[in-house]
Amino acid sequence: MQTGTSYLGIRLEHPFVAGASPLGYRLETVQRLEDAGCAAVVLHSLFEEQITFEQEDRIAGITVFDREFAETFSQFPEPDEYPLRPDQYAEHIRRLKKAVGIPVIASLNGRTRASWLKFATMIEQAGADALELNMYQVVTDLSVSSVHIESELVSVLEELKRLVKIPVAVKLSPFFTALGNLARRLDEAGADGLVLFNRFYQPDIDTRTLSVFPQAELSTSAELLLRLRWVAILRGRVKPSLAVSGGVATPRDGIKALLAGADAVQLVSSLLRHGPSYVATMRHGLEDWLGLHEMSSLDEMKGIVSLQTRRDPAAFERAHYIRTLHSWPR
Repeated sequence: MQTGTSYLGIRLEHPFVAGASPLGYRLETVQRLEDAGCAAVVLHSLFEEQITFEQEDRIAGITVFDREFAETFSQFPEPDEYPLRPDQYAEHIRRLKKAVGIPVIASLNGRTRASWLKFATMIEQAGADALELNMYQVVTDLSVSSVHIESELVSVLEELKRLVKIPVAVKLSPFFTALGNLARRLDEAGADGLVLFNRFYQPDIDTRTLSVFPQAELSTSAELLLRLRWVAILRGRVKPSLAVSGGVATPRDGIKALLAGADAVQLVSSLLRHGPSYVATMRHGLEDWLGLHEMSSLDEMKGIVSLQTRRDPAAFERAHYIRTLHSWPR
């Protein structure tokens, strides 16, 4: 039974990839991921703020010595709170490439188009097989338009593609006015893959101390449907590889992602809950499903419930929206 897939032009033994998480911090845990059978690993992100702080003494375009913004700077982690400094990140990749045989995908996380992007060349030289660009931001400036935000993202990708020759995937948020159009523009700009989606982490409010505090919660299957919808919409309509990230908690979730059209499925919360060995459970679930449906390869199932075969995807989506609203028993 063939479970191989192609992601970012890289041939993988199966579609289940370890997504960016604390499991990528150390050589030993990445080796555990490989031993457990992960097809590839995405390393945790190196942040724009780390790079600009070390190289320019600046965060978010402001010098760290500006006392007027001291409170703002205090919200960011101290340099030694990050698992790896920028130079250590590149060295970490070198060590991993010597120690493991699975593809190693680096990750850059930022929000502007600036000099920090040049660090991508160091990542490439360190031996990374590919790069995931994560442009995460919550836009609080009310004067910034959606057109500007999307154009900046496309420009960052274009600059990154000029800097490196390794494949580049863009990890997207679902909160764009016209996500399909943006996906097409990123396709035209040279994206090798699209990762759907970045999780929207939201701080909570402590009603006792009247303070805001961050919290990271593991995802559940409840988050999967949004990913399935957009993978199904984009499948066959853009050239980049498609990966689902978020909401894949069970083998059934992974199967759904592939049926919708994903080329790869990133696992994070499920591996943190159950340990790296859970990837074997995911793979066995896929193999059992293929056998049950008398399919000999992953390619036979991939995207068979996507919208690429629908003559009018918009009408299909609208019809299901209306049907859902009328599905509650009277």
